[in-house]
Amino acid sequence: MKLQIERDELLRGLGRLQAVAEKRSSMPILSSALLSANKETGKLEVAATDLEVSIRSGHEASVKKDGGIAVSARKLYDIARELPSEPIVLETTQNSYLKIKCDRTNISLAGADAEEYPTLPGFEPQEPADMDSAKGVSIHAHILSQMIERTLYAASLDETRYNLNGVFLEVVPDTDRLRLVATDGHRLAMVERALGEDLSSLTSGVIIPRKGLAELKRLADEEDAHEIDLGFEGSSGLARKGDVQLGMRLVEGEFPAYQQVIPKNADVKLLLNAEPLRSALRRVALLSAERSRAVKMEFETNKLTISSSNPDVGEAREELDIDFTGEALAIGFNAKYLTDCLTALDAKEVHLALKDPNSPAELKPANDDESLAVVMPMRL
Repeated sequence: MKLQIERDELLRGLGRLQAVAEKRSSMPILSSALLSANKETGKLEVAATDLEVSIRSGHEASVKKDGGIAVSARKLYDIARELPSEPIVLETTQNSYLKIKCDRTNISLAGADAEEYPTLPGFEPQEPADMDSAKGVSIHAHILSQMIERTLYAASLDETRYNLNGVFLEVVPDTDRLRLVATDGHRLAMVERALGEDLSSLTSGVIIPRKGLAELKRLADEEDAHEIDLGFEGSSGLARKGDVQLGMRLVEGEFPAYQQVIPKNADVKLLLNAEPLRSALRRVALLSAERSRAVKMEFETNKLTISSSNPDVGEAREELDIDFTGEALAIGFNAKYLTDCLTALDAKEVHLALKDPNSPAELKPANDDESLAVVMPMRL
């Protein structure tokens, strides 16, 4: 392999790999980036995988000789960052070293034969990603990013509950609406959006892994992101933005019947200013028990009192003015769960719906009926 590529172009590709390349794996080669040069297409392809999530992208280059190599993703990225903003020449040697030349800098980086690199899940590293074989749709990058933002935080981190270690994606039957749902058993987040196109070809009822969805959000948040192609085939998901492809192995298992958790017939409905509520929760939670983060919320006529108590530290209490005229109600929550919801909903005002001290609370942005969060109460 021998080629010349602009430094910033190489950095762009290597930067995407950093969160995917596995640094603490029993397979050392998973910490490597796979570089493949193609003289016919005039592109350098960079790729990485942890066997669950994979990402690759093509970059314009002046390719003199085809070939490939696997080298440390982190080390090559660090080297490229320190090089001057000049074209970089990359060349492989017979003993699997990558020679890097930029201006007056010459570096040799130890690598491994490209054939030793594992096959990337969802597509072959030397073949074009086959979006046509995966039933999919195009989604506006901003819409996709917002949907992920409003659900990913609620996905479970408990590896023993593998069917909750991701976000459930489904098409609302007989509509053009896409829905994402996540829950860890203590809270639930749901958002749906009308995409304005026929979604009947999109595979519905799949669980996208947390890491894969986090990488998908990074892709959607890139400055040049406009549309993201998203599709599923068998146990794999595939997303594409131009010359960038993201593959992920879907979570196996059945997602719980989440509709049963969403509160119905709430007796108390309030409109609250989100930022004062979130700030008060954060302050009061500083004196709560570290494990439970429990706070007490007492609703009285035109007043909400938030309090916490920890015998080892002290206690805290804060009052907020609210528009409330019903019967007094006291309920306990994990403060972190509430603040996470308020942050993800990203609204100036939220609707809060409560039934009783033993039932979950529902939060909705005042300006968005298609997003909601549900938080289970705690015993006081």
